[in-house]
Amino acid sequence: MTIQVQIRRKDGSDVSLDDCAHFSASMDEALEASQLFTEAYVLEISSPGIGDQLHSDQDFLTFRGFPVEISFRDHDSDLHQAGLLHKRSEEHVHINIKGRIQRIPRKAVTCVRLTNPTG
Repeated sequence: MTIQVQIRRKDGSDVSLDDCAHFSASMDEALEASQLFTEAYVLEISSPGIGDQLHSDQDFLTFRGFPVEISFRDHDSDLHQAGLLHKRSEEHVHINIKGRIQRIPRKAVTCVRLTNPTG
């Protein structure tokens, strides 16, 4: 069983990874104490934005380390790469794929979209 919880701030400010981790620890403790579930479960905490495209420099800073899918053109092919957002520089979007950083030229990128941690 998977329990998915999306958190957001009342004032609309960004939810950090630390916020998600803190909420996850508190929620997990409360669920364990309540004994509501007799079977094993996975608790997934996220913030708004899954499926959203990243556009601004602030987006790329805010969602650094988050799972993304990058769509891009290579010659005449449409390609997709999934990994953790590392950074965006003047020339490239950098993603971490299984511990290796891959650089994709920004001019080839057609879309950077947030994805679920599990794919």
